Amino acid sequence: MATITPTSMAGSGKRTLAMTTLTASNTFAFVPNANMILSLRNPTAGALTPTIDGAGGATVGVPGVGNVDVSSGYSVGSIAVSAAVTIPLDTIAHYLQGTIAVTGGTGLIATLTRS
Repeated sequence: MATITPTSMAGSGKRTLAMTTLTASNTFAFVPNANMILSLRNPTAGALTPTIDGAGGATVGVPGVGNVDVSSGYSVGSIAVSAAVTIPLDTIAHYLQGTIAVTGGTGLIATLTRS
């Protein structure tokens, strides 16, 4: 299991970005309202479809929509070969309750930034 370590973006100047090669199951700590951004880059030979799942996710009431089941995690969708995606984690906070696992992304390169 790999732990995705955040790089702080506080202060000025350049930073050395912590990069993590994902294994079958990976984890990171989510801090709400810290402007955390998870980026996933696919250097592998095939498309990958990772899922981000907090163990404490259940059903969430969303105004104007109703109840949304977040228990199965957030599917990032297919990431093509040589492509990258970025996810502002506050936008998927309901999926990030409890211990977080990132699965289905073996070989992806992950970076995590925070303010």
